[in-house]
Amino acid sequence: MKTKAFLKHTFSILLTVVFIMSCSANNDSDSTITEEKEEETTPEEVDPPVEEPTNIAWKNWYLSVPINRGDGSATSIQPDAIINNELSSTESQYFYKNDDGSYTLWTKFTGFTTSGQSALGEKYCRTELREYWRGNQDTKDNWSMATGTHILETTMHVDFVEGNGRTIVAQIHGKSSDGIPGDPATVKIRWNSGMIQIDYYTKPENDDPWTSKYDAKLDFGRVDNEKFTFKIKIENGKMYCALICDAKDLNIDYQEIYDYVGNGYIHENYFKTGNYFGWHDDYEKAAQVVVHSMC
Repeated sequence: MKTKAFLKHTFSILLTVVFIMSCSANNDSDSTITEEKEEETTPEEVDPPVEEPTNIAWKNWYLSVPINRGDGSATSIQPDAIINNELSSTESQYFYKNDDGSYTLWTKFTGFTTSGQSALGEKYCRTELREYWRGNQDTKDNWSMATGTHILETTMHVDFVEGNGRTIVAQIHGKSSDGIPGDPATVKIRWNSGMIQIDYYTKPENDDPWTSKYDAKLDFGRVDNEKFTFKIKIENGKMYCALICDAKDLNIDYQEIYDYVGNGYIHENYFKTGNYFGWHDDYEKAAQVVVHSMC
């Protein structure tokens, strides 16, 4: 009798152990399934947004904004400050990066220009990029129209231009040099109430310097506030221009505009692009340009 009771008691204990182990195994299985489901959904929740890259080689440009740098002239911002996002809060009102990788260039008349402080009705203010040729960050190093091929290609759109509706979005600017008179803004690409207009100097008379006294204007294509790409090319001493605006079905291939070297032009040059606002009648009106890419 004692043996039978002992066996019955032992069997009961074994059944209890098996039951407990079975429950434990089932709980572990449920926990594992739950964790796997969470891991499958987590990547979709934490993926960061992808930012579009901006096609601008900043080593080739510096920025001018119409803020007093301390001596009454405009402030220059070097490429490292742009790359590292080191602009002050005041500077960032005039130039800032957008979520899509483009850059906004806002400006108004403040009186602070690249050549010094100006009164109302005299000079114009700008938020504009100036070329460092070949990435050499020295404004004394510039290019000649007589040698090589030089191209500026900027994709942008104009948000608004108050006042007279005019802002210059690109330039070829001549460099004043020893023994060469003048400091000509040889070519100005102007957004004029939605029309892209080429304003370019032509050969002066009577050995006069190259100035706007002898300029010519050409309406090249209407883009309004749509995104467009403007191209300027200097090749074999001649200037060519092209314009693309998909929204306006514009695709104007390079057209020869003027033979500079053939007409005796000898200045060294550099490109500029941005928002050179053609307004100086008050301190209220403003203009805004967005640059998407540049090369």
